[in-house]
Amino acid sequence: MRIVINDPTGDAYKHIKQTLTFYELDLGLNHVVRKYAEPLTEQGNLLIGVPGGSDGPSGVIVCCENYLVYKNLGDQPDVRCPIPRRRNDLDESERPIMIVCAATHKTKSMYFFLVQSEQGDVFKVTLEADGDLVTEMRIKYFDTLPVANALCILKTGFLFTASEFGNHQLFQIAHLGDNDDEPEFSSRIPLDEGETFFYDTRGLQNLILVDQIDSLNPMITSHIGDLANEDAPQIYALCGRGPRSTMRVLRNGLEVAEMAVSELPGNPTAVWTVKKNVDDPFHAHIIVSFTNATLVLSIGETVEEVTDSGFLGTTPTLGCALIGDDSLLQVYPSGIRHIRADRRINEWRAPPKRPIQKCTMNRRQVVISLTGAEIVYFELDMNNQLREYSERRELTSEVLCMSMSEVPEGELRSRFLTVGLADKTVRIISLDTSDCLAPLSMQALPAEPESLMVMETSSEQTGTTSIMHLNIGLQNGCLLRATLDQVTGDLSDNRTRYLGTRPVKLFRVLIQRREALFACSSRAWLFYNYQGRFHLTPLSYSALEHAASFSSEQCSEGIVAISENTLRILALEKLGVLFNQVVHKLKYTPRRLVVHPASQNMIIIETDHAAFTEKGKRRRREEMANDLIEMAKDQEEKALAEEMAHSLRNYEPDESIYGSARAQAG
Repeated sequence: MRIVINDPTGDAYKHIKQTLTFYELDLGLNHVVRKYAEPLTEQGNLLIGVPGGSDGPSGVIVCCENYLVYKNLGDQPDVRCPIPRRRNDLDESERPIMIVCAATHKTKSMYFFLVQSEQGDVFKVTLEADGDLVTEMRIKYFDTLPVANALCILKTGFLFTASEFGNHQLFQIAHLGDNDDEPEFSSRIPLDEGETFFYDTRGLQNLILVDQIDSLNPMITSHIGDLANEDAPQIYALCGRGPRSTMRVLRNGLEVAEMAVSELPGNPTAVWTVKKNVDDPFHAHIIVSFTNATLVLSIGETVEEVTDSGFLGTTPTLGCALIGDDSLLQVYPSGIRHIRADRRINEWRAPPKRPIQKCTMNRRQVVISLTGAEIVYFELDMNNQLREYSERRELTSEVLCMSMSEVPEGELRSRFLTVGLADKTVRIISLDTSDCLAPLSMQALPAEPESLMVMETSSEQTGTTSIMHLNIGLQNGCLLRATLDQVTGDLSDNRTRYLGTRPVKLFRVLIQRREALFACSSRAWLFYNYQGRFHLTPLSYSALEHAASFSSEQCSEGIVAISENTLRILALEKLGVLFNQVVHKLKYTPRRLVVHPASQNMIIIETDHAAFTEKGKRRRREEMANDLIEMAKDQEEKALAEEMAHSLRNYEPDESIYGSARAQAG
């Protein structure tokens, strides 16, 4: 072996003798017995076991250069079948074809093998047997896939390809290739030594791509830097080999699918979505607030403006939601508008010269803050009427933000109101009937609060008793998360995370039918539960200013958000992924990259051994086309040759799928 490794000419490898040895496992004695051995006349690189016993004739298929050979013990003669070649391939005709991986599929009534050549072409191989003797081997072109390290056929009818270069892929086996027009070649067809069969490649016919696992292997080199000026560095990775090489730009964050983008008549300040009834599966309206108006959009096959929703359109909206089972609520600076299902409207007016500053609400409770830091509490009674609590609470500093949790299942109200004040504190206030609006606890903050969000982690998610968390978005760009005691209202276990350079705004959204936290700063972030774990991940998207859950027939679970003067509907599909990537295809294997500092341009050098240039490919096709015409003898053959030559000259296969041809050595 040392001689072979140190031989630069490769001649020593040709003289190596290989031996095929059969062993038998004795289960009674728990040891292996050597049964038979024979030298191989051709070099083999892969063995495929053939089912034995009642399932098949047993034995092995030896994958050699240009041939598949079936061998077995006893009186079984060798069954030898050439590996077919591509018709009109630019590759050197003397270059051997090798099988690199294989998979076996076996049922009670049949079995077959899928083998893949080093060009990526997959063949279906079957054996015909007379008793225990194999009499014929058949091989047929199946499909072309990226070259794999291993193939695995699942009992559910899927084929998994584990790729050494590029993404791993999962295919559904739609057809077994039995009833198509593809020619099937047999070991019984007489051929001279060195001759083989030919076939034409085509697109996928028997397999359907279902999914793929992103893979950076092999990563040749990479560069980390913020070349896109996104306030966060990107990873620029050179991956792959040959025509399947790529440059991948990796960003830390969830991939965002942009469902729709619409321009608005001005720069909005907030956005909400509401349902008409608590049992409705989808939202009915999008409410967009501006500095001096409110726009109401209906959600259907298209999103259109409506004027008969009951919302007051001549004033900005501070908050809106579904209240009760089928009523809508709009809070605006001058009052509260309660829109009943029968279109009746009840109004509560704010005191003169004391407009509403902040508000928070759930399905049964509404809390507002008037100018002068006065808290007013409303609750829905049994007649679906919004009733004001008799007492009010004045706080010592300006109210910057407020929040309540959703009403817990089986209860009538949320127990706590959280209020963020300008004196850099957050106050917990009771909403229980026994001590309504009584202060319970307080916590000092490192900066002024921008927004609050109370969220409950249900027992179904954690496997223990439910835990309530208070999330505090600060004006210094940090997110502070504290545990809220459900009995005393005390705050504990504070944790802080820096999110961006802008004040953090928090919004309640639904991800996989569970409450999640959407945070907007200089980047958008999502805090959600996925597969039993909590994730706080940025979004790979432009900065957003306000967001809300969105659900329609076209997008069952999405997010509606505003950015400058646009309204955007987004979907998050690849949850749990830390990085998303943008893929740029390359023609040859990348070797090195450098970044030009002045222009921020990236320079990549690519090269492959024995690779054709574009000019070389055209010249080679022209030579092959001329050879076809010269071989024609009569007028009929000449016309056919002209047609084939024209097709050959214009044939430019996608090398990222079918691989690249290799030129002759030297």
